[in-house]
Amino acid sequence: MVTVSKPLIEQFLVKPNTSPLVIPDIPLIDLSKPESKQHIVKACQDFGFFKVVNHGVPLKFINKLESEAVNFFNSPLATKEKFGPPDPFGYGNKCIGRNGDVGWVEYLLLNAKPESDYPENFQGIVNDYVTSVKTMACEILELLADELKLQPRNVFSKLLKDEQSDSVFRVNHYPPCPEFQEKERNGSKLVGFGEHTDPQIISVLRSNNTSGLEISLRDGSWMSVPPDSESFFINVGDSLQVMTNGRFKSVKHRVVANGTKSRVSMIYFGGPPLSEKIAPLPSLMQGEEDSLYKEFTWFEYKKSAFNSRLSDNRLGLFEKIIAS
Repeated sequence: MVTVSKPLIEQFLVKPNTSPLVIPDIPLIDLSKPESKQHIVKACQDFGFFKVVNHGVPLKFINKLESEAVNFFNSPLATKEKFGPPDPFGYGNKCIGRNGDVGWVEYLLLNAKPESDYPENFQGIVNDYVTSVKTMACEILELLADELKLQPRNVFSKLLKDEQSDSVFRVNHYPPCPEFQEKERNGSKLVGFGEHTDPQIISVLRSNNTSGLEISLRDGSWMSVPPDSESFFINVGDSLQVMTNGRFKSVKHRVVANGTKSRVSMIYFGGPPLSEKIAPLPSLMQGEEDSLYKEFTWFEYKKSAFNSRLSDNRLGLFEKIIAS
């Protein structure tokens, strides 16, 4: 177990936030129901975030990957560091990105392409899991297109299915921090992964049954998301927000770590090819509606995002100034 000095802990702390006046229900989408597409669109508009059940991802893939992830993160630090530092893929510990962000987390960032180089024992397991989760993500994107009456219905999903799709897969481990327990009782929070939005099109998250994920509500308060190890949580990414001209909202979220419990999460980030131009879809523009965003390639936006801090408004640089 990692131990840290008390002064060092301070850099991971955030002040307690005010609780939301009204705690909303997180949208629950049952993918086996025909009406799910209407609920998905409403969730993307209202929250940018929802929970999925009856998702079709085999439980054996989920359990195998979690088991292997736990084994890896329980390995000696010297063993894990053989796969680091991340550049951009590999093992990282506490440092997130290259712009000074830190968190009480260790992680593996992996290329989602099947032929990619993974740590021993991860190859087949990650491929099985990512293939299945990607299929679910594409189904969700096609249901969105159906409900929005977009043609072709693969207008979003084809970007993930493209051989050049720039998708990534991340496994995070938030170890317990015994030194934090006293501060936890006083209401302080230990940052595992700081507040941010996801730059890609769609993110598919699954964790063990330790809480920690929080989403930002419109009033600026933070809401804790109850964990559910058998379900998935879906985030609208910045790119999907742009493609829908702001109809769908990319949700700001963060993870707070725990004094006593370990949290393991795995996230598939579905991204387009680097050369793909990202702009509002003309078929979604109504009447004289103005585009809220300048056109950019995914490469341009990805580069800009990686040169920013986690909490920065990354889309701000690409917003158009609309004359009133």
